Amino acid sequence: MSAVEALLIAIIQGATELFPVSSLGHAVVLPALLHTSIDQSSPDFLPFLVMLHLGTAVALLLYFWRDWWALLIGVLGASRDNTAVNDARRMFVLIVLATIPAVVIGFALEKFLRSLFGSPIIAATFLVVNGLLLLFGERIRRTGHRPLATLSFKDALVIGCWQCTALIPGISRSGATIVGGLLRGIDHESSARFSFLIATPIILGATVLEVPKLLHASVAPGVFGLAAAAAVVAGITAYLSTVFLMRYFRRNEDWALNPFGYYCVLLGAGAIAWLEFA
Repeated sequence: MSAVEALLIAIIQGATELFPVSSLGHAVVLPALLHTSIDQSSPDFLPFLVMLHLGTAVALLLYFWRDWWALLIGVLGASRDNTAVNDARRMFVLIVLATIPAVVIGFALEKFLRSLFGSPIIAATFLVVNGLLLLFGERIRRTGHRPLATLSFKDALVIGCWQCTALIPGISRSGATIVGGLLRGIDHESSARFSFLIATPIILGATVLEVPKLLHASVAPGVFGLAAAAAVVAGITAYLSTVFLMRYFRRNEDWALNPFGYYCVLLGAGAIAWLEFA
């Protein structure tokens, strides 16, 4: 792919990774719609995308640095405030529990899931499914404003299971986990915060597995450098997206996911029509 195409994908990924509209779905569908030179079946395409996700993870660490610092201090027991230590350790356990399902399913179905990344039609179809999921979740969610501190271990595991659906291109990780939180009675802002917190270890884990493949002999020279530059662009975009989304979810509690749901249904359906009949 060209440098312009790589940076375009980086901007799209940085914005759509945190918006509940599926960054992977966009990364697979849009190049096909725009007839770019990007080879989605290339062995370096998925590692390239994961490199962009690394930029997103860094952006999340920077935005939520107070949360992560409090978790670190609490887990290490470096605070004299026993209540703060206990709260931090409990939140750490919740994050671990919410992360386990995606790790297990991701390893078990790695080959099958990898085969889906090169299919724009499959990604477009699941974009429609993602949109319906957001609309469905907003409609049937439990009313209430449970604070994040009341999240139980069972709640964390349920949200973690929802996160597993995002292993399919077209299903949004943030969208699925926010819906999972809403169905457990957590409000939009708290669901989004927990979603973004559990995203970080998942993204970093995928980075450790996939990014070294960009240094493999079979990958074209310069791909790693291009991916690194694109990761910086994705990170900046993701940080700005996080700032916007946290304010957006706080101010639009009653219907926050609906616009994203309609968008995904229209984009997915339009992409299917264009790819099949144009």
